[in-house]
Formats: sequence, structure tokens, C-alpha cells
Amino acid sequence: MRTLQPSKDNTMRIRILASACAAAAMLSLTATAAMAAGTDQLQAFVAGVKSAKGEFTQRQVKGQGDSLKVAGTSSGTFAFSRPGKFTWRYVKPYDQLLQADGQTLYIYDKDLNQVTERKLDGALGSSPAAILFGSNDLEKNFVVKNGPTRDGVEWLELTPRAKDTQFERIGIGFKSGNLEAMELRDAFGNTTLLTFSAMQKNPVLPADTFRFAVPKGADVLKQ
Repeated sequence: MRTLQPSKDNTMRIRILASACAAAAMLSLTATAAMAAGTDQLQAFVAGVKSAKGEFTQRQVKGQGDSLKVAGTSSGTFAFSRPGKFTWRYVKPYDQLLQADGQTLYIYDKDLNQVTERKLDGALGSSPAAILFGSNDLEKNFVVKNGPTRDGVEWLELTPRAKDTQFERIGIGFKSGNLEAMELRDAFGNTTLLTFSAMQKNPVLPADTFRFAVPKGADVLKQ
């Protein structure tokens, strides 16, 4: 096993992947008393769901209005246990794993046989994923308001208070008390759409679910 120093390209890739895991992070939100009554579904979900597993589909959308175009689609599985433990595995179109054990975030690229390792707080930083682990106060970092209802899904809109964040708006959609979708819109007008399915709430998860073992011969990049 070799320990490597990260390149600029790899650092950017990690930031993008860490932001993509925001959906998993969203599942670990800590509700605050200051939230408006319209966020009842979020508060009920957070209060009642301590762990979960399921499937996700992620779509990258570019453009605006009639010029919207799906630039890429990926899918996979996830599991989480609060606080700060999750797995987020891409299955299609390639195999890639993000895993956190509560202290460290591991990103494993199977094709490259390469592991990127970072402290969890530092890896997530001010990305949407940081909300997930209850370490951030939503009202301190975001302007939270009720959004529109579309196709039976009730949306919350989060706007970062800081000006130097990667995303300009985050949408979180609930339906009948279940987390349905998430939208991440960046400053260039591109949107990441995440939809969730086959979710099981509060399943019994094996003790080693979030324990990461470096694959034999893998290169390790520590950041």
C-alpha cells in the first residue's frame, strides 16, 4: 500500500463526491426548534428515523427552461446511522464507494484501486453534506423557507448565507412523511437531482456496515 499526496484534480473530484453524498447527509439532519411549522414532515422524519437504507438515482442536469438537458445518470445504494455514519455506493455506470465511520470519510475508486481518506468534518466542510451529521445549525448557515408543492411532493428551499459555497440553492422534497428527492443547484445553473426509492426506515444494520478496510494493494491519498 502506497500513501500518496493528492493532486488538484483529485481534490476537486473529492469535493464533488462529498457534495453528492449530501443526500445521505440529509438523512441525518438535526431539526431545530426555530424551523417554521411548514417543515413538519422534516421534523417528523428526523425524529422518527435514526437509520435507513435504500436506493438512489442521481441525474446531472444542465441548462435552464426549455434547454434543460440530462448530462449524466448514475445510481446505487445507501445506508446511514446517525450520527455521522453512512455508505453511499455508486453501482452504475461505475463502482465507487463513499463511506464514513463517524470520524473519517473514505472514497474508494474500484477501477483505479485508489482510496482517498479525509477527516469527516474537513471533507464535508460547508457543502450540503455537512448538514447531515447534526454538526451545523441550519439557520446559522442557511436561509430556510417552504418551497412549492410539485406532483404531491412538498419542498423546502435552503439558501446558503455564505457567498463562497459550491451551491446557491438546495431543495429537499418530502411526500407523506418520506424523503423523496433532493436538488442541488450550483452557481453555473447546473442541477444535481437525487431521487430515493426502496427506503427501509430503522433497519437492523450489521455492526461492520460502516467499517472500511483498505483493499489489498490500493493506493491511499490522505488529505
